[in-house]
Amino acid sequence: MWVFIIIVVFILYLLIQGIRCSLSVVRGRKRIASYGAKTAVLSYGKMTYVDKGQGEVILSVHGIFGGYDQAFDTCRPFRSDYRILAPSRFGYLGSDVLGEGTPAEQAAAFAELLDNLEIEKVFVLATSAGGSPAIRFALDYPERTKGLILYCSAMPFAEKPEKYGKYAGPPRFLCNDYAMFLLSPLFGPIMGMNPSTIYSMLPISDRKYGVVLDASVTNLDMARNYDSYQIESLQVPVLIFHAEDDKLASFKDAEKVLHRFPEHKFVPFATGGHLMTGHTEEIKKATREFANKT
Repeated sequence: MWVFIIIVVFILYLLIQGIRCSLSVVRGRKRIASYGAKTAVLSYGKMTYVDKGQGEVILSVHGIFGGYDQAFDTCRPFRSDYRILAPSRFGYLGSDVLGEGTPAEQAAAFAELLDNLEIEKVFVLATSAGGSPAIRFALDYPERTKGLILYCSAMPFAEKPEKYGKYAGPPRFLCNDYAMFLLSPLFGPIMGMNPSTIYSMLPISDRKYGVVLDASVTNLDMARNYDSYQIESLQVPVLIFHAEDDKLASFKDAEKVLHRFPEHKFVPFATGGHLMTGHTEEIKKATREFANKT
């Protein structure tokens, strides 16, 4: 009897969560539409982006489960002082993929987008998985990079890794709206994020290709192609923000690689997690000072 009741309650829970998930996906699509994104037709296909504000341009390179919405929201506090260019990377929210989707190809696509918009130079700000293509852009296009800002970003290695995995990201079966919605109550212990973060990730179905591409290509590139990431040869100043309690991007690993950056400023936070929650004003101040010196 009790087993039957438990099964019925569990099934009801799954049904209710399914309804909540469906409603949240609808709200998510409405939220995404509110950004007023544009589409650039580049040589290889389309790239969606948000372009708002005036002044010096910050090219915002978003992380996994992102898109132009995440890219813009990361830089929203800077909008009053800067022009924010927030594209969706390959496979996210309507952006096509150039070639194999490597960070080098992502950097080339960003350069083409800048050409399309007649923008000569930018500050590049990267979060999480956006670190590899942002660093690649700074290495490949120093003449177009005023400065590089790494915001709890993926970092290069202190030394060449002896081995690395073939996939660095969430399992493919979790890359759907319902599975991730069911998992969201565990975001705190797993990722150090509030469960409500799920609402900024939906619809995951519109980001899945980008997530898998990041896990299989982007996130592994600085290990696979260690020798091509000549961090010591960077010709642009670098500002690095990182939180000690970040559960997704290791603070200790970030500290170990600092010596490879020729010109950098490191701004650590004891708390804040992967999203560096609670440090908006400190980050704005440090970014303003960094921009004014370059």
